[in-house]
Amino acid sequence: MSNRYEAPIRDMQFALYDVLGVDRVLPALGHEETGRELVDAVLEEAARFAGTVLAPLNEVGDREGCSLDKATGEVKTPTGFRQAYEQYVEGGWPGLTAPAEFGGQGLPHVVGFVQKEMIDSANLAWGNFPLLGHGATEALRHHGEDWQREVFLKPLVSGEWTGTMCLTEPHCGTDLGLLKTRAEPAADGSYSITGTKIFITAGEHDLASNIVHLVLARLPDAPAGSKGISLFAVPKFKVDRQGKVGERNAVTCGSLEHKMGIHGSATCVMNFDGAEGWLVGQPHKGMSHMFTMMNAARLAVGLQGLGLSERALQNALAYSRERLQSRALSGPKQPDKAADPIIVHPDVRRMLLTCKALVEGGRVMAYHAGLMVDAAEGASDPAERERALALVDFMTPIVKGCLTEWGVECTYHALQCFGGHGYIAEHGMEQLARDARITTLYEGTTGIQALDLVGRKILKLEGAGLKVLGGMIRAFCEENGGNQALGAMVGTLATTAKEWEELTVSIAKAAAKNPEEVGAASYDYLMYSGYVTLAYWWARMAAAAEASGQPEGFKAGKRETARFYFERILPRTRAHAAAIRSGSASLMGLDEADFDA
Repeated sequence: MSNRYEAPIRDMQFALYDVLGVDRVLPALGHEETGRELVDAVLEEAARFAGTVLAPLNEVGDREGCSLDKATGEVKTPTGFRQAYEQYVEGGWPGLTAPAEFGGQGLPHVVGFVQKEMIDSANLAWGNFPLLGHGATEALRHHGEDWQREVFLKPLVSGEWTGTMCLTEPHCGTDLGLLKTRAEPAADGSYSITGTKIFITAGEHDLASNIVHLVLARLPDAPAGSKGISLFAVPKFKVDRQGKVGERNAVTCGSLEHKMGIHGSATCVMNFDGAEGWLVGQPHKGMSHMFTMMNAARLAVGLQGLGLSERALQNALAYSRERLQSRALSGPKQPDKAADPIIVHPDVRRMLLTCKALVEGGRVMAYHAGLMVDAAEGASDPAERERALALVDFMTPIVKGCLTEWGVECTYHALQCFGGHGYIAEHGMEQLARDARITTLYEGTTGIQALDLVGRKILKLEGAGLKVLGGMIRAFCEENGGNQALGAMVGTLATTAKEWEELTVSIAKAAAKNPEEVGAASYDYLMYSGYVTLAYWWARMAAAAEASGQPEGFKAGKRETARFYFERILPRTRAHAAAIRSGSASLMGLDEADFDA
């Protein structure tokens, strides 16, 4: 097993300081004490924890998986997971970005994004256990009653308890309007929750003393469809309004799913048999309340795709420098050896540079989304908060959809660099490829992200976030039109951004005549949006690198990778644009009965 991980702190710092200028921006967002020295200290310690505690457990978790004791309903996590979680809690990591009033440290979300990337690179399956505790904190903070925030948030923030998100049922996934779980009111103000939820990440485990399930269910008077869904907090052990923990609740893990990857993560079937729960927020408003948690989770899953890509790239690059096979086409590069390292071969470089371009560009794109979360919460100007929120809403499906799709691509490219050695378990590459596959599925598939982007963020919200991002791109192009270091990148970016706007208008016009055009264009529009956004960030990264005090080798790395991105990856937009313009006819023309003709 040679799968290794070392947090790329220098590139993370470049993204934070040189490109995004967080050390200059954060003081104006209510984080006056979050200076570079503090952020760097957090990064260094997070890197140590990820590299020395979590990374060595990645293969252990994949090999052992979780186990369910059917007699007790208890789930045991893989060897070392519980001890790692204890260290995580002792270090104060669960509350890194949570408000101080609930026991958190109140650091910026963008810092939490960096730490989250490290965790996901080191051990994605382990990282799923604390993941939804953060989402539960957000949902309860925004929608819970005062007593619920007092009782539930402090142990969630400390990591003493963890959380889950219980949406999916055996007969309904995306279409939650079909869910059947019901909630009956009790005399004491609580509710009796009955139903079955599936695919529940960290639904049962041995890491924390209690688990707070946030459950979607229907009240007796609920209208049909998604507008009749309410949200409930259902703890594993009952909790009253004063915070007293009581007996085991009537919620149990019925079984564990057998999965393609993330074996160390407990994916549970959860049975609620009249379990005691508490209404969170307004009756029949559960979907909107849950989306507070869902949107946070979607950005977090985007970081999972990024984290896996980074680890895969690190190992593929190391292997490509060491593995000797054949000679360079232009002649021997290491004549004193039997063959040259495979990094001299153009096709290996194609795969490595593709990963490098998508990882380093995706990192800045994700961190910027985190910074906009901070701006949406902390900017003093209401108009600035509104712009930041519009941008976060717009970028959430792009970050989630594209970073996870690129995660699958990068882990498979990295595996390919190993040849047959990548396909066997020895080097750990096949685990990364298997683990990556789930990221395009949970918290909303890529198709759902695409429909959200086009149907809601573009059509319903009239492209509010796109207008903000488009303005940023135009301003950059105007400022750097004469920047010789960027060469043709500025012109190409401006042209592509203009086409992006034209495609957006064309989809809106087509959808007004035929609703099928939304679904027909959505995937290609999502990917197009990701590629043009990444082009913007690569142009900014190239400019920032040239203006920085980084070593010449680092600058060259950014400059050449930016050139590769613009010449080799950005042209993918041509195919996506052609598909968008082709309309829905070729997709919808074949009769369902003729698919197997």
